[in-house]
Amino acid sequence: MSHEHVSNTGRIWKVFGILSAVTIIEVYLGIIKPEFLHMNNFLSMNLLNWIFYALTIFKAYYIVWAFMHMEGEKSTLRNAVVLPVIFLVLYILFILLTEGDYIYGVFKNSTIKWNF
Repeated sequence: MSHEHVSNTGRIWKVFGILSAVTIIEVYLGIIKPEFLHMNNFLSMNLLNWIFYALTIFKAYYIVWAFMHMEGEKSTLRNAVVLPVIFLVLYILFILLTEGDYIYGVFKNSTIKWNF
């Protein structure tokens, strides 16, 4: 029985292009910091940071999708791998933002001095 070799060169370039484009967008936004994104807040964080989080989560998901070959797996396995990670990332993001905002408020509005 012979096994025919299939070239994935086109797929590799597609993945490279998508990940490069997202990274270029992140770097561009990080350099110019548009004022309308940087100075507008949503849930105690500026919109630019939310965009960075969304793009980073997209890149992480796409890396798992492409390099761990999750697109070829059954949907139950994909969900078993991806959904817990998405939940945990959102949960830790919520905890970090909530606690960080609380600590910032304590130091900003009290007599406790910044000693670190």
